[in-house]
Amino acid sequence: MEHNLLDQIQSPDDLRRLTPQQLPQLAAQLRRFIIDVVSVKEGHLGASLGVTELTIALHYVFNTPDDQLVWDVGHQAYGHKILTGRRDAFDTNRQWGGISGFPKRSESVYDTFGTGHSSTSVSAALGMAIASKLQGNTGRSHIAVIGDASIASGMAFEGLNHAGVTDANLLVVLNDNAIGIDPAVGALKDYLTQVKQGRNPRQNNMIKSLNFDYTGPVDGHDLEALIRELTRLKGVKGPKFLHVITTKGKGLKQAEEDQVKYHAPGKFDRLTGEILAKAEDGLPPKYQDVFGLTLVELAQQNDKIIGITPAMPSGSSMKFMMEAFPERALDVGIAEQHAVTLAAGMATQGMVVYCNIYSTFLQRAYDQVIHDVALQNLPVIFCLDRAGLVGEDGATHHGVFDIAYLNCIPNLIVFAPLNEVELRNILYTAQLGLPHPIAIRYPRGRGQNTNWQLPFGRIEMGKAIELKKGSEVAVLSTGTIGNNVAISISESEKLGLFSHWHFGFIKPLDEVALHHIFTTHKKIITVEDGTVTGGFGSAISAFAAKHNYRLEVRILGVPDAFIEHGTVHQLQQYCGIDVKTLTDIFSEY
Repeated sequence: MEHNLLDQIQSPDDLRRLTPQQLPQLAAQLRRFIIDVVSVKEGHLGASLGVTELTIALHYVFNTPDDQLVWDVGHQAYGHKILTGRRDAFDTNRQWGGISGFPKRSESVYDTFGTGHSSTSVSAALGMAIASKLQGNTGRSHIAVIGDASIASGMAFEGLNHAGVTDANLLVVLNDNAIGIDPAVGALKDYLTQVKQGRNPRQNNMIKSLNFDYTGPVDGHDLEALIRELTRLKGVKGPKFLHVITTKGKGLKQAEEDQVKYHAPGKFDRLTGEILAKAEDGLPPKYQDVFGLTLVELAQQNDKIIGITPAMPSGSSMKFMMEAFPERALDVGIAEQHAVTLAAGMATQGMVVYCNIYSTFLQRAYDQVIHDVALQNLPVIFCLDRAGLVGEDGATHHGVFDIAYLNCIPNLIVFAPLNEVELRNILYTAQLGLPHPIAIRYPRGRGQNTNWQLPFGRIEMGKAIELKKGSEVAVLSTGTIGNNVAISISESEKLGLFSHWHFGFIKPLDEVALHHIFTTHKKIITVEDGTVTGGFGSAISAFAAKHNYRLEVRILGVPDAFIEHGTVHQLQQYCGIDVKTLTDIFSEY
């Protein structure tokens, strides 16, 4: 019977006690452990399987945590977590009260930098390296592990550009597997492919031209070669770059063959790799599919429509547009700033641009939204997927700040549909010609209705909708959280007291409706799935103060804190905006 080496590993110190000959056996056991847990508990699979040997080699050669290791994004850090004291807790990964799915400084001294968004590792590790030198710790190594999709991002290039003119003790390890969540795109990907195939002369190496000591490509599944090269590089001074070739999903046949699907496959059979089918017949559609399918329908009627996504064609369902109109749908890679300004440039030429970005990722292009779009009043249509609480990906991925950070921008319309039909209709309305740019926020997950592909209807700009009449308390909601509100009012058994208003337009607010509401009710409650600080409720309170209304305004939403990971229901419950909590609140009146 094979001895289980993994059971002996509580820290990298234990790992370093093994012989080099034992490491392939450990790699097989680590890979199997990840597959066994993720098959049941779900999570990100392919990336961590691809770097199993690299993870072992890095901790074997370097004296972590004194030597500082930064994992870009963190999708690939499961093996790292298991080897650094979190094996027994790994089955709580991404669950309420459990460990995070990404590196997290407060979780472990081995997680030197929190990395839920991509392309930050080079800058962070360089900052650590420069600080170590200033503090006289010249023997410490600093390693950034970054994927070929992430390194194409502007921020990664900024870090490389700076590192190349320092003598910092920095090692950048490029995990080159030609894919992020979706296949990598762009000229850099083509360049790396040429390097891997030996078709690019070494003298034209772009990394060497940035003053890095370049090594590679090296087989990322050959532990002996990895350890030999990492050991050599450990003794080399200044900025170094190791190009490692890996296979995403390595060790699970299906994950190797369908790397997009097995990035985060859900539950699957741990032995066969077969994804366990979910009963989806008759269910409402995912909001991302409402966007993707509606965009194709609109593009068939309007040849000026363009779709742009920064590396999320599958996650945003832009893939439907890319399949139907490949010349009019662009994946620009992990480059949110570029995506926004590219959209702005197209808008100057009369194109109707749907720029689809996850809410949390638009934060990375805030300057471009303000200066390149809103300041010039260019009618770009921002489609913010994953708005609100997104669930198990946690604090780095929740789209809870968008109302607050967009509401202060002049010229920008902000809209949150109640359901699939309204999302469909605002997408239609936007391409008819708006006087300003618009941000349309909608959640992750499924909607409310199966019968949503109805004839298009134009939405009147800036108008709120009264969903229910009541006499004393007005509940004002925005977006799909209004469905929780509707259920809660009906279950509170005080139906006659409550009116319910849906404010699809967060900006501009329907001031006519607000004056009516404030003069005909005794109390106001606002509900949103965004932060209460600077959000929709804050805007309602500001309206009340401006017009000297004295009514109590109770603001419900996401508190002024970073919300951790768990199911959407658990997180709504924590924030007090789930159906039961809202029902209890309404029953108090």
